[in-house]
Amino acid sequence: MSLEKNEQGKILLHIARVAIARALRASGQSLTIDEQLPWLSRPGATFVTLTQSGDLRGCIGSLQARNPLIEDVSNNAVAAALHDPRFMPLTANELSMVNVEVSLLSDLQPLDFDSEADALAQLRPNIDGIVLEYGAYRSTFLPQVWESLPQPQQFLAQLKSKARLSENFWTEDIKLSRYTVSKWREADFAKEYAHG
Repeated sequence: MSLEKNEQGKILLHIARVAIARALRASGQSLTIDEQLPWLSRPGATFVTLTQSGDLRGCIGSLQARNPLIEDVSNNAVAAALHDPRFMPLTANELSMVNVEVSLLSDLQPLDFDSEADALAQLRPNIDGIVLEYGAYRSTFLPQVWESLPQPQQFLAQLKSKARLSENFWTEDIKLSRYTVSKWREADFAKEYAHG
């Protein structure tokens, strides 16, 4: 019997927070998870996003499911907290002020297009996460990024910029793939508990 999605999300959020607490040696928390959950040992690709007062504080993830889900979430949570090059490592004192979000990715689906306009027409705002690849350049935006970049042209321009390419750069050798996510935020469950 498969777990309801929200229960799955709560477990993944718990794994992420405990992994960070352990890495920071701030662990008063123990990982209490039913070992009989086979879905945690299946390969999974996740991103863990940390926010503080609504601002990004770290985000690291995997695009392809190579490791067991429990390992992938744990590793990405620690990497987001301590190894995101855009931020100073999280401190134990900050842990209680950080909101954790876990995104579970679908398989990548390559897009087939013959021009930038064709590629833009295929993007689905608020649904697609996009991976851009060109030679050694690679970047991705989760679907959540559409909230701040709602126009496909703007979304793709910033994705190129993130890959260290010019925003108006285009070549037929660019590859784009899409994926979707199931996502859970601690803040959403906190509201649910507050009203429950």
